[in-house]
Amino acid sequence: MLAYIVRRILATVPVMAVVAIFVFALLHLSPGDPAAIIAGDTATDADIARIHAKLGLDQPFYVQFAAWVWNLLHGDLGVSIFTNLPVLKLIGQRVEPTLALTLSTLVVSVLVAIPLGILAAWKAGSWIDRLVMMFAVLGFSVPIFVLAYVLIYTFSIAAKVLPVQGYVGLGGGLWPFLSHLIMPSIALGLVYTALIARITRASMLDVLAQDYIRTAQAKGLPNENVLIGHALKNAAVPIATIIGIGIALLIGGVVVTETVFAIPGLGRLTVDAILRRDYPIIQGVILIFSAVYVLINLLVDLSYAVLDPRIRY
Repeated sequence: MLAYIVRRILATVPVMAVVAIFVFALLHLSPGDPAAIIAGDTATDADIARIHAKLGLDQPFYVQFAAWVWNLLHGDLGVSIFTNLPVLKLIGQRVEPTLALTLSTLVVSVLVAIPLGILAAWKAGSWIDRLVMMFAVLGFSVPIFVLAYVLIYTFSIAAKVLPVQGYVGLGGGLWPFLSHLIMPSIALGLVYTALIARITRASMLDVLAQDYIRTAQAKGLPNENVLIGHALKNAAVPIATIIGIGIALLIGGVVVTETVFAIPGLGRLTVDAILRRDYPIIQGVILIFSAVYVLINLLVDLSYAVLDPRIRY
């Protein structure tokens, strides 16, 4: 197991290297000039040239990339072009709302989706199964921003029971904290819940058709013991896999969700940085998101040995 963990960690190095190269090249080769944006509409060519020199944008591409990688290896993500603050500090200021939104969405989605998938598989072909699958199709079909505006109109404007936008930390009280996360979590988690529910149903249907399940039922075991103790235990590996893969949906959806609900998290920081072409912030956020995704997939792989003792590394 230890050797496998070491190999997987080492395997993430080339992955992150490719991500770094792609991000740096994509941002610098895309149209637009941050120096011209900083200088303003009335700036002269000399003003723009001075800003280029100050930011190091007048250097060749490979020189800029080498300097950026060198700083990155020393834990320096650079300095924001517009605020002159370290990128790591800006990310640290915005990470709490994003972390709270992501974790709340993840917990609620898993707790709702897995029981729905189990119930749909147990009642396969019934109206319950069709209802769950209709919910899954709806979850994949409705864009996040559409659902977000529907929730805002229903619960904030019409019912006036939840705040429209913003974020309050846990230090501001439990209910203010939760009330600002309910609608964003629902909007962000619908597609994730639908995905997990469908995979859970498919995996459970495959396991429920096995001979040992029929044997357990023939012995008179209660349905909950058959479903949880036998079927779900053996269907857990595909479910854990899709939970890990689905993290990418959450990372992508965070940007849209935080923008709609005006949550001052990493997604909103990324949007603002893209509009201003603030290269260091964009690069730093994408690298952190990529590292988190790689780490989560590593943890999912390691969980296989716990979920299924037959798997050995």
